[in-house]
Amino acid sequence: MSAYERIADLSVTIESVGRRRYTADTTSGFERTTTEFRLAGDGLVGRGEDVTYDTPDHDALAGTDPIDLEGEWTIDELSAALDEVDLFAAKPPERETSRHYRRWAVESAALDLGLRQADESLGEFLGIEPEPVEFVVSTRLGDPPSADRVEELLALDDDLEFKLDPTPDWPDSVFERLRETGAVRIADLKGWYEGTDVDVPADPELYRDVLAAFPAAVIEDAAFTTETRPLLEPQADRLSFDYPIDGVDALESLPVEPGWCNVKPSRFGTLESLFETIAYCREEGIELYGGGQFELASGRTAIQTLAALFYPDGPNDVAPGAFNDPDASPPYPRSPLRPDVDAVGFEF
Repeated sequence: MSAYERIADLSVTIESVGRRRYTADTTSGFERTTTEFRLAGDGLVGRGEDVTYDTPDHDALAGTDPIDLEGEWTIDELSAALDEVDLFAAKPPERETSRHYRRWAVESAALDLGLRQADESLGEFLGIEPEPVEFVVSTRLGDPPSADRVEELLALDDDLEFKLDPTPDWPDSVFERLRETGAVRIADLKGWYEGTDVDVPADPELYRDVLAAFPAAVIEDAAFTTETRPLLEPQADRLSFDYPIDGVDALESLPVEPGWCNVKPSRFGTLESLFETIAYCREEGIELYGGGQFELASGRTAIQTLAALFYPDGPNDVAPGAFNDPDASPPYPRSPLRPDVDAVGFEF
């Protein structure tokens, strides 16, 4: 029985729906806004975080009444009912991908509540023992780019590993210093992003530099063009994809059979699509790791929980929030993160 088949019949009683908004500065130089959906029932609260990136979408949500989900459901029944609910009724989202983000917030909140009402953690319900979670630190190198941030963190903890976003303006000196650290686990080329502040064009010279400087690193979201394809196809076993992956169909339509997949739960929208994709990757021998989206609340513990259950040893981009907080100071948490033995619901 698959993970989704196990949770599909989990019952959840919802008596009210609330929301809470979060805002915080980040180490990447922007202000993050998220909204947490809070489903209450039987004196308990289930939480799920909407990680939509565009603040105007959260502003529009704040001006609407909570969605009506009161009643007794199974997880599968609730998901089917949400197919008929416009979670952006006030106005369409700035980006269509945000529809999945909000859907995930509601479904994950329902799962959290159902598990709490059953007085079980997700691992207990699935019969999976959570394991300590290895994590990498995702950070940007500033303007102009410098390896200083990486070296400063390594001076505090020389076991840290990193997920970095190479760009064409990285000088040779940055590649050289980072190569010497041996700590770059993932290089995210962001070649599949469109219409965002982090788009990076598919520059064959950049790709050559990255492949050469980090010969053991996972290469994420490299774009395939006439010039980059000959560089990438021989490296398929260390290629990973993130931005375009919202289900099994997306994986099957990739230009290569990748060795890796970055699992960002909110990209899938539904619990069914998430667990179906995890199962598919396991069957196809695709290695998994978790990804984060500057979560500010329950979304962070949810991605850590999934990592603990399904891919604890991967290069998980699920580091504690202190690494994204410009006001945080050492000491920082160390990898691996150890699950709480008393966790319930979607808690880590």
